Amino acid sequence: MAEKEALQQFWSVARSAARAGDLAKLTLSKPRSKGADFPKNLYARLVEIRGGMQLQIAHRFPDREEVKNHPLESGLNQLSAAMGEEFLHADLYTTTEQLSLMMNRKGNTRLIRKTLHRRPGAPKMATPDTDHNREKNRLVHARRPYLRALGITNDQGEVKKEGKRKFKQINKFVEIMDGLLREHPLPSGAHIVDMGSGSGYLTFALYDHLTNTLGLRVKVTGVELRAKLVEKCRKVARECKFTQLHFEEGYIDNFTTTRIDALIALHACDTATDDALHHGMRAGAEIMVVAPCCQKQVRRDMEVPKGLRPLLGNGIILERQAAMLTDGLRALFLEAEGYKTKLFEFIPLEHTAKNVMITAVRGRRREKAREEIRHLKKTFGVTRHHLEDLLSETSPS
Repeated sequence: MAEKEALQQFWSVARSAARAGDLAKLTLSKPRSKGADFPKNLYARLVEIRGGMQLQIAHRFPDREEVKNHPLESGLNQLSAAMGEEFLHADLYTTTEQLSLMMNRKGNTRLIRKTLHRRPGAPKMATPDTDHNREKNRLVHARRPYLRALGITNDQGEVKKEGKRKFKQINKFVEIMDGLLREHPLPSGAHIVDMGSGSGYLTFALYDHLTNTLGLRVKVTGVELRAKLVEKCRKVARECKFTQLHFEEGYIDNFTTTRIDALIALHACDTATDDALHHGMRAGAEIMVVAPCCQKQVRRDMEVPKGLRPLLGNGIILERQAAMLTDGLRALFLEAEGYKTKLFEFIPLEHTAKNVMITAVRGRRREKAREEIRHLKKTFGVTRHHLEDLLSETSPS
């Protein structure tokens, strides 16, 4: 079959099945490129959101999965454009048939189409599950008692409507920490500090997972400025008999402890993220995880390079560039101090705008990092970065 005819037939069936609600799944695989920045495959299925049908596409990377919902036509157009350019195999499953589209690097294309026969007496083919919130394998179960005490679930252990986004965030966070700790185990009796623990959702979930699910012996401390939240978290910890989970009232930059094995700081505002990272580096933390927000300090200092003014002249684009620069420099400072870093999307933008996460684990110093810091600062006219100031104050003279 000619390439054009095969492609037209495959995508024609996909569009018809999607419109009729008969598309069970559609996958693209065999990527042309490999690496952590390129997905291994794309997985698409129909989802019903607010009474309308959309196409949910999961981009499955070697170290993470990013999921976004699209209108049917634009989602299928995105997949169609990726076929041949980024991926060489596509498989479509509907309620009645299976289509496999295979292409080699020379552009030769083959389409295999199979009817899904039903045995006599067998039940009819099920309609594809389009529930956007279908039950998933989660590391944090909704029936955990602290979730009810913190207002995420009801008395029956069901996630409240207003708690669904937070529950998703909790599970994603625990999944990330679980992966980090499996790759980079901490010693028995490790001390984990959550700086800016807020209402304690993530702090409780992490402690519960590490101690009750994995059976690890750890101590977890939440540091929070607001006294009412600290007292509430202490009360819930006592009720749950979480004996090694503690909460302290105070500012991040004033917190003192003799030991930090892992440090967490999610949504610590502006330079508070830098204060937390500095605490971790000074204590020699093996693992640090931060999700910065309100990055204002560098924005006030930076100058837009002349060649980028047409791009960054728009206010919101400039704000995003300043946030990217702030977090990019943070990662480089960490690498210069001997940490291996990753920056990625924590939670999709549909759930929170504060969605960039930086993870850092102890490794080797990357000497080129300091040169890259100097280049970026010079390019954007940045004379100071709060984390750099903190590091210079504590570095040997």
